[in-house]
Amino acid sequence: MIGNIHSIETFGTVDGPGIRYVIFTQGCLLRCQFCHNADTWEIGIGKQMSVSELIDDLKSYLPFIEASGGGITVSGGEPLLQIPFITQLFKECKKLGVHTTIDSSGGCYSTAPLFQQQLEELLNYTDLILLDLKHINRKKHIKLTGMANDHILEFAHFLSDNQVPIWVRHVLVPGVTNEIEDLTKLGEFIGSLTNVQKLEILPYHKLGVYKWEALGLEYPLKGIEPPSHAEVENAYKLLTAHIAVN
Repeated sequence: MIGNIHSIETFGTVDGPGIRYVIFTQGCLLRCQFCHNADTWEIGIGKQMSVSELIDDLKSYLPFIEASGGGITVSGGEPLLQIPFITQLFKECKKLGVHTTIDSSGGCYSTAPLFQQQLEELLNYTDLILLDLKHINRKKHIKLTGMANDHILEFAHFLSDNQVPIWVRHVLVPGVTNEIEDLTKLGEFIGSLTNVQKLEILPYHKLGVYKWEALGLEYPLKGIEPPSHAEVENAYKLLTAHIAVN
């Protein structure tokens, strides 16, 4: 089983519990204006790697991963574009007792029977989903990502209905994703889910701007500065108003 891989981070500390072996897959349907991995967008390219190659590499880091209560996280890009590959990878991880996490926007979620069948099998080997909710407002979501959010919110409810543990993530961009009304509504939506273990505010940063420039793309958020500590705290209060989280 072969996957299209963008890169690997062997000692990740921000993509799930403990120290993580983080695989960034290649390919994504969203075009987020704040994306710091714009070089992962194109589908069908990247380094082709087999499940056995990744498992052999992962094994060399297991002592550190296990000691920290960590595991493996598959991010992107969008991992769910390569479900059969991720499923096989996670099956092998479970043989080693490794905690498995997927970081997903839900941007390719579908109710098509084949997708549902593949997703349900994958979830049998998945311990945690890091669910990136970009925006609650449909029109603003389209402007921000190039895609509507109906199916993404449906994906969130699917995970809730199936009691798949999730950490909700929200990138806080001043003037874009931090309006009080939008945060309040997103908090209400998050409160309708029954599987939220944690909520994380990811403050907007400019670390990916150079990638846009290297790709010859016009960066759409020029002039926007990262949010203040107070803005992050306020957003956290609004998004957790209807849930109990750690």
